[in-house]
Amino acid sequence: MTALKDLLVSQIRANGPMTVAEYMAACLMHPEHGYYATRDPLGAAGDFTTAPEMSQMYGELLGLALAQAWMDQGAPGAVALAELGPGRGTLMADMLRATKGVPGFHDALRVNLVETSPALRQVQAQTVKWPGIQWRESVGDLPDLPLFVVANEFFDALPVRQLQRDGDKWRERLVGLEGETLAIGLSDPKAMAPLEHRLEDTRDGDIVEISPMGESVAAEIGGRIAQHGGAALIVDYGDWRSLGDTLQAVKGHEAADPLAEPGLADLTTHVDFEALAQATPSRYSRLTPQGVFLERLGITARAQALAQRMEGDALETHIAAHRRLTHPHEMGTLFKVMSFTPDGAAPLPGLDT
Repeated sequence: MTALKDLLVSQIRANGPMTVAEYMAACLMHPEHGYYATRDPLGAAGDFTTAPEMSQMYGELLGLALAQAWMDQGAPGAVALAELGPGRGTLMADMLRATKGVPGFHDALRVNLVETSPALRQVQAQTVKWPGIQWRESVGDLPDLPLFVVANEFFDALPVRQLQRDGDKWRERLVGLEGETLAIGLSDPKAMAPLEHRLEDTRDGDIVEISPMGESVAAEIGGRIAQHGGAALIVDYGDWRSLGDTLQAVKGHEAADPLAEPGLADLTTHVDFEALAQATPSRYSRLTPQGVFLERLGITARAQALAQRMEGDALETHIAAHRRLTHPHEMGTLFKVMSFTPDGAAPLPGLDT
């Protein structure tokens, strides 16, 4: 039994079952035993690998897309470049390196990393070399400037509530106890006005996931972009509309039981992009598969240019990374891209409004 599991068992005994959202929040964000508070989860020695860790091409192309958006909006003289949940800082470092030749862009930048994990902040400080870089606890702490922001595999780690349809009402899935073991149960049926429209496309027993925290973050960044200008690039796995139980755990690059070792495995769910689109007061783009987006930005030409300087294992790794990022049977279709922009702004490269 993990230290966090002991705490959760005691809490459930004292207060009754908790929502899936409360369980996820404790597992990921508990200040002492939470997954992100205690480790660097990335890479071969960690539990999973994200797109920026696979290839420099990913961060380069996203950085250039945001730099183009900055130019399209008149190249404002002071802007916040921010990343939500920046991991090791690899994506931000690649974006900054790729855009150093864009006239005036770096002079305008105020670089911000929205990160709550002390362990990851230490790693980021070694990776992102930028004078005056600022770490923020939340999106609400970002400066009131035009905001150019990237959220790569950020929204999938935010807590979700899971509601299971029962007639014209919904039962909330709860984490309770069977003896000493954590187990999923159901609340009594209740009407839920925010899910009224989902009665049209669901059947009894279907599960819908909602993320109040995710919608709040989308509303905050979209509101800043609508007011001050800028652009957001959101890249994550998921689809336009939530349907089904997508809660999953990963430990040591293998699938795990989400309830087995709280605090020791990463927990994620598929992102409901429709909910993010409805939450933002800014314009939003069409949802685009990651592979299509990267190909439109020229990833194949960039891959070919880099490959000319490679051979042996390095070349094989490079080819495999390009395939993994773009191929429909790998991340190319599973991951989706959406942008937020102000009314009247040009769409970001690679995306349609």
